[in-house]
Amino acid sequence: MYSGSSDGEGPEAPAQQRKIPPASSMLWVRNLRRYIGSGAGLGSEALMELETKRILLDIFKDKQQKSAEAGTIPSFYKKKPEEGSISHRVQRLAKYRFLKKQSDLLLNADDLDAMWVCLRENCVIDDATGAEKMNYEDFCHIASVCTEQIGPKCRRFFSPSNFMKFEKDESGRIAILPFYLYVMRTVSLTQARIDMSELDEDSDGFLQPHEMEAYIRGLIPNLAQLRDMPAAFVQMYCRIAAHKFFFFCDPHRRGKACIKKILLSNCLQELMELHQETEEEVTDTEQAENWFSLTSAQRICDMFLALDKDMNGTLSKQELREYADGTLTDIFIERVFDEHVRRGKIGGGNAREMDFESFLDFVLALENKDAPEGLTYLFRCLDLNGRGFLTTADIHTLFRDVHQKWIEGGNYELCIEDVRDEIWDMVKPTDALRITLADLLSCKQGGTVASMLIDVRGFWAHDNRENLLQEEEEPQEEG
Repeated sequence: MYSGSSDGEGPEAPAQQRKIPPASSMLWVRNLRRYIGSGAGLGSEALMELETKRILLDIFKDKQQKSAEAGTIPSFYKKKPEEGSISHRVQRLAKYRFLKKQSDLLLNADDLDAMWVCLRENCVIDDATGAEKMNYEDFCHIASVCTEQIGPKCRRFFSPSNFMKFEKDESGRIAILPFYLYVMRTVSLTQARIDMSELDEDSDGFLQPHEMEAYIRGLIPNLAQLRDMPAAFVQMYCRIAAHKFFFFCDPHRRGKACIKKILLSNCLQELMELHQETEEEVTDTEQAENWFSLTSAQRICDMFLALDKDMNGTLSKQELREYADGTLTDIFIERVFDEHVRRGKIGGGNAREMDFESFLDFVLALENKDAPEGLTYLFRCLDLNGRGFLTTADIHTLFRDVHQKWIEGGNYELCIEDVRDEIWDMVKPTDALRITLADLLSCKQGGTVASMLIDVRGFWAHDNRENLLQEEEEPQEEG
């Protein structure tokens, strides 16, 4: 009979198989796991994944520890990545790709020309006014035609909400010209924002002075009225032009201006006016009205050089008194140096000299007295005691110098109290005993009041306002 093997192991074999020790207790298994756990036996990809998990775990534990230490205080400061680090390079690459994508979605000059042709070919002529108009059905049809010819990137301009933005006639039609100008302005502002964002080195949405100067320098070849600018004057021009942006867009003088605020400011629109070709002759006076014109920039430089008698690159109080033919009062000049000129090392420990940057602020404030930024600059000078308001005593003190220059000029005698009362009637302050900056801004005559208190010529213009208005109206009637 077949009773098993001759050594008697047959009947005991199943029992022996059930008693095999677990794999974890085997020596070779323990050695293999120890070998793999050290990472020595892994490939490069597996080793990298293991290292990544370890780093992420350390970061997670570090954040947990910091959160526990900080309690409920939220994080309000995030350190910027260091120059040349991986984070910095990834950030720059992501920014470049994003701006490139946004730039590709913009309409170029040929696209705008094609859109204008589509608008004119598919509009209707108003019999009463002769204006080219379109109703909503025409609007949708033009959108389809433009999409076929230009591409889907023009579709966003033909939304129902955009159609509703424009004034409609009794037939529900809008004029095509305002719509086209809206498209052009949107494209122009978007391109400007892309260009500024490319120059924004730390990507915080703000431009520093040298970044703003670089943006203006890039615009010069495309501005028709600046193409003939001497190469030696370009750096100075960019410095002067950029300063106006910071005067109006950086009121707290932090040394950086918000890109969004720059785009919405009148400064950018004034700069873009230089795109226009000057077919007819323009006088120097008309060109000087635009701060960004070449004539205006040269005027500012010539003015500073003429005042700088000792040619040390800064202006003393005595030199600044010659500004505007010496019509500004001495007390105003003193206050300008007290409030807006930093103490320097020139001429001794207590001497103050106005540098070119401060001079630009000074000129901008005097030429924009009606603007909130210019009036804020001047109010700090008028507020003799730094209390945030003007009293009758302050008005009397300020106008006393104007009165002296007025009499020295051979004008009639006037009563300071009458002028003070007239100023109070012009401003109509909320508090009858004091005039604040808010009062000057709300009365819409703050610039005139400031001129009356700091400049004898400004007071003369106010005193002769009726005659000056009549002289301005006579040429118009003759024309």
